[in-house]
Amino acid sequence: MADDSGSARRDSPRPRSGSGSRPRVPRYVRDVAQTLGAVVLVGALLFALTGIWPPMVAVESPSMEPHIDTGDMVVVSDVNRYVAAAADENGIVTQARADGYTRFSEGGDVVVYMPPDRRGLSSPIIHRVRFHVEAGENWYDRADPDSVGAGVDDCAELANCPAPHAGYITKGDNNARYDQVGVDPIAPPVRAEWVRAKAQVRVPLLGWIRLVLAGTV
Repeated sequence: MADDSGSARRDSPRPRSGSGSRPRVPRYVRDVAQTLGAVVLVGALLFALTGIWPPMVAVESPSMEPHIDTGDMVVVSDVNRYVAAAADENGIVTQARADGYTRFSEGGDVVVYMPPDRRGLSSPIIHRVRFHVEAGENWYDRADPDSVGAGVDDCAELANCPAPHAGYITKGDNNARYDQVGVDPIAPPVRAEWVRAKAQVRVPLLGWIRLVLAGTV
């Protein structure tokens, strides 16, 4: 196109759309970042509420059925978090002193513990606290006769009696005997420092994901 002077006029090229702007982040990258952010946020919230990490454990055995099933995920808390009025100096409520306090449909706290001598155990134990014993105590008369095993008539015939040290007598709700009795006890009386957490809430079936990924089942 010519102007009035007869010289040719060239139109200036238009800038390309988006030139000079930052490249857009792919959608899948944003989705992954948002998902990771949500996971971190949930983790931080759970830690703030429970005071412990990890705040959840997957249940590997039926020893606490019917109240906690294999494959459940259990939310746990620090032992000194959410301490009930009936708790002892360690923040734990025993079934013997529950006074109406219940966890998972029965009296007493359900705790996660690991003795230093694991006896082949690779995972902590999650069982209910029945009562506390003192070092050297003959606790036979305090025990439930149905939970010490057949043919046990006195302390001399009962494993870990007298108590080798102060600690808790524990038992899975679905187990026939205390953890501390039998030919090969699961553990001696559980010292307070062996208790890692207290169970608070169960999430049915969610633990199967962890168990499958870990190759436990």
